[in-house]
Amino acid sequence: MTSRTPPRAVLAALVLGLVLALAAGFVTAGPSPNQQYDRSADLASGQQEQVVEPRRGVTVVAVQRAGMRGLSGELVAVRPNGTVLYQSDHYSTYWDVDPSPTGARTVSFVATEWLNESVCDGGPLLKNRGDCRRNVVERVNLTTGERTRLYSHRMSGGRWHDVDVINDTHLLVGDIGNEAVFIVNTTSGIREWTWTAESDLPITGGGTYEKDWVHLNDVEYLDDGRIMVDLRNQDKVAFVDRQRGIVENWTLGTEDDYEILREQHNPDYIPESEGGPAIVVADSENDRIVEYQRENGSWNRSWLWTDDEMQWSRDADRLPDGNTLVTDTIGDRVFEVNETGAVVWEMPVERAYEAERLGTGDESAGGPSAAAADLQSRRVQPPSGPAEEFEEAVRDAVPVEVQNGLLGYFFPWWMGFYDVLATFALVGLLAVWGGLELWWSREALPVGRLPTRDSLSSVRLLLLLAGLAAVGYVASVVTSLA
Repeated sequence: MTSRTPPRAVLAALVLGLVLALAAGFVTAGPSPNQQYDRSADLASGQQEQVVEPRRGVTVVAVQRAGMRGLSGELVAVRPNGTVLYQSDHYSTYWDVDPSPTGARTVSFVATEWLNESVCDGGPLLKNRGDCRRNVVERVNLTTGERTRLYSHRMSGGRWHDVDVINDTHLLVGDIGNEAVFIVNTTSGIREWTWTAESDLPITGGGTYEKDWVHLNDVEYLDDGRIMVDLRNQDKVAFVDRQRGIVENWTLGTEDDYEILREQHNPDYIPESEGGPAIVVADSENDRIVEYQRENGSWNRSWLWTDDEMQWSRDADRLPDGNTLVTDTIGDRVFEVNETGAVVWEMPVERAYEAERLGTGDESAGGPSAAAADLQSRRVQPPSGPAEEFEEAVRDAVPVEVQNGLLGYFFPWWMGFYDVLATFALVGLLAVWGGLELWWSREALPVGRLPTRDSLSSVRLLLLLAGLAAVGYVASVVTSLA
């Protein structure tokens, strides 16, 4: 019988090497930056340390926190001096955050909380078991921490990623679950106007019609009464007239024309008074920020910004001075770029969804268009070495939606490209080893004989290594979320 010891030794060495590489990646990444904000928020203001570089204005960040059930999202605000003003992880996920006219350091936000199935009574609210949730719109004073509930609604399977406060009694809501936009009177609870995507869009496009067909993730109430709606899965930004529906000749983007947009988030409208009409948008699956200017009845790209770290950008706000505040979700950062395209400020944040700079207006309403401010575009430079060329080749071979889905929702925040590659290699190697052990056992045994002590020991070792790898992965996830 041929000795199985040499190949087992090689396999064990390879497995150990991959496990050590992953452990090194976890250790060198250090704790989640959000943990520092959490700890600092518990200290008195005079005892707090500076956690980010100083920057004018309060910066507020809404954190999705991997979008997994039962895990807490986060709302965190930092003062101009770089210390933490406010932190809360009360809800499962935080989405849109906007400045509130009720105070200089007051914001409104929309968040999601998971509920016990019994709350939805297993009735029409609960289409899928374990999928009962409440969407809430609240106002919070960042200085005192006082929260005021503006509106809430229980539902199954749906989230509200964006809500615009129209006035003291009315909200504009983007409802992903029902692929709809509605205006609700918060005093009476009556929905006074509703537009559904079905009324204007063919059901053959976008995602699966029965589930996440449009992924309507952003709404904006314009001064002229129109409503700008983000149709992510159709790669479009549309303008809805409240009487006539979509204004066709104003739509930005065409489905699957990824040169224009690719599953974007959080488009912001820049009015004529600031050099528009223009739209600055986080072009998420293209890993860039783009702006389109309205010229002669069509949209023309007027600005583009990206770098080699950008992955899954999901918000961009134009500031009054011409700078742009960018939220880079998988890049785990919120940062500001100036008119020349240079990064002038950065805040590390794990899985941020949206950011707002208080005192600069709502989103991009107070900022100039790229054309008016003469902003300079920035593009990624071609790979300059073998490692960069290899990474680009692998990324080109994997659909970007798969990459962002895995990194955004499955793998812990600290895992970079080579950590993910090592994880897949480890899983593949353990599968090969397990297959070999099974083959060797069958090959070596006469029919009816029990496995030998040697084969059982190898299987135990394999299971032990697989178990240790699984425990390490779970521990890294728990640690990063603690």
